[in-house]
Amino acid sequence: MRAEQMLPDHADRIDAGGTTIRKGTVGAFLVNARVLTDPDAAPADRARAEADAIDALPALRTLGLFDVMEVRDPALRAWLDAR
Repeated sequence: MRAEQMLPDHADRIDAGGTTIRKGTVGAFLVNARVLTDPDAAPADRARAEADAIDALPALRTLGLFDVMEVRDPALRAWLDAR
């Protein structure tokens, strides 16, 4: 499947199983994961990344991201499992 088959160019979100998934959700999660695993991240940046990642979890789980990809960082994996 190509990206435009999942989300056409004119759309910025889809509804899947009652969950709204916005374009860029996976990419934003990856950026937030980098902040959450950065020991030098500022507390404010870490807090913002945590809140944004939590908001994205329903969409990421609906997409099945964690069913096909394993988070390698043990602390991040534990953080996700706790949510």
